[in-house]
Amino acid sequence: KREEEKLKVLQSKANSKFNGHCVVELFSQIMAMSRKMQYQMLAEQGILKEHGFTEIEVLPKDDICVVYQGVEGAYSHQAMRQFFGEEVKNFHVFSFRDAMEAIQKGKADYAVLPIENSSAGIVNDTYDLLVQYESYIVAETFVKAEHCLLGIKGAALSDIKTVYSHPQGLMQCSKYLEEHKDWIQRSDSNTAASAKKVVEDGDISQAAIASALAGELYGLQILAEKINYNTENTTRFIIVS
Repeated sequence: KREEEKLKVLQSKANSKFNGHCVVELFSQIMAMSRKMQYQMLAEQGILKEHGFTEIEVLPKDDICVVYQGVEGAYSHQAMRQFFGEEVKNFHVFSFRDAMEAIQKGKADYAVLPIENSSAGIVNDTYDLLVQYESYIVAETFVKAEHCLLGIKGAALSDIKTVYSHPQGLMQCSKYLEEHKDWIQRSDSNTAASAKKVVEDGDISQAAIASALAGELYGLQILAEKINYNTENTTRFIIVS
């Protein structure tokens, strides 16, 4: 409650709506880092309460079901396959909240959620949901984001006029996109959804920024590889149960 009060005060001091949004994002991250440090200090001093759990070497992965946010080919899907394997039973949902609801209601055993990115920082929505739901982080996995420019079969770079991706995808490939100033940039719900749209539209002038996996799943061809400017761009995903 105290943090929310302070954020409102800070936001009110901004001279525009956009700057107000930026101030809230910045100080939310500063507060999150502060909390993280406090928890580490508490743990080092042995002050944290007993959680009642026993550490195990590996999570049971037989006869389980996993839920992730997004669509096939999204980085959450890639994280799920990386940790649980390609054969695990799984399904996807629209929002992070839907994923938490699925494990709470027993529709899935585990949820795979992004919690922080090396370029963009923490994922505030995930932190909020961890507080709201009776759930626990039981493992983690890291996915290196390597964005590709994907087009329909037969397309060439010279054909492209419009590029779709998640806002973060567009931002992380800004240096590459600056080389093609005539391209129109359009935001979508996530990178894989952009790839799906390009396939469904079947327009040779459209391209998507997404993973190579998304291109493989949706039958798109790679027009350019590793176009994100930060080659070490990595997202940490948590496994929640």
